[in-house]
Amino acid sequence: MSKKWLALALKFLVSGFLIWFLISKIDLGEAKDRLVGADPSMLAAAVLVILVQICVGGLRWQAVLKAIGTPLSIFKTIQLFYIGAFFSQILPSSVGGDAVRIYKAYREGIGLRGSVNGVLLERAVTVVALVVLVDVTLPWFMPRVDEATMKLILPGIVLVTLAGVVGLGFLMMLDRLPEGLRRWRVVRGLGNLGVDARRVFLHPGHLAPVLAWGLVTHVNISFCVFLLAMGLSLDVTLLDCLVLVPPVLLVMTLPISIAGWGVRETAMVAAFGLIGVPEGGAAVLGFLLGLVGVVTSAPGGLIWLASRDRGETMKYQTPN
Repeated sequence: MSKKWLALALKFLVSGFLIWFLISKIDLGEAKDRLVGADPSMLAAAVLVILVQICVGGLRWQAVLKAIGTPLSIFKTIQLFYIGAFFSQILPSSVGGDAVRIYKAYREGIGLRGSVNGVLLERAVTVVALVVLVDVTLPWFMPRVDEATMKLILPGIVLVTLAGVVGLGFLMMLDRLPEGLRRWRVVRGLGNLGVDARRVFLHPGHLAPVLAWGLVTHVNISFCVFLLAMGLSLDVTLLDCLVLVPPVLLVMTLPISIAGWGVRETAMVAAFGLIGVPEGGAAVLGFLLGLVGVVTSAPGGLIWLASRDRGETMKYQTPN
């Protein structure tokens, strides 16, 4: 228990330090003016896009579950995905919602293998789709930045792409671990994950729908950021968001902060600074994205309250 509380304290420190760093670096007056002057219609449109995105996330997860032979109904996957989105906002780690989804899916009777591998592979799909989207849109994005900036961006994109390819290949080979290690349950579980990964990524009939939903995911969230940027009168195009937002989302998945707060805003400032967006405007953009996430995920808590099993409340109150 002490280790859990220590990890929680460290996450609070990371979020607090990053927020303090941003506040000390940006023009607070300019940031306040942008926030106060934000277009309410653009904010409302961004909320609607993320509500649609929750449904898309459920459909992406369902496609993965179907590929590994443990399907759930459309209604149930969207319901559980919405509950997971809620817990991703209120638990210290952004991946806490995944643990809730695994538990709830297991309670639906799809088995431990299906519930764990379904969520892990759904996460893997979003990363693969992220890399694909950035690589595809990069040629159209290049004219937006100068040569020095492009020299800074290209090595990072190449590195992320190679890491994605190597990581995916390793994932699909987990059942090839030495035979002597298979006496361990966790190693057998990793082997099953490797088998299921090949079912998802090496079967064209399975890969096409899961990758399509993954791409729609990043396009939706990028469009949400574009709407928020329009509401803040920032000089940002949809193409800029398609290239810059996915890496921000990837950084946010790191379990080093409280629900991504601080990390998201810092990553936004770094990413959108590449195209000349003022630091204050980028920080407010990240803050509004987080606020939209909180607002849209809140109904997931009501869904959980209506569907929770006896004792669930206590299970989810302990820190990750």
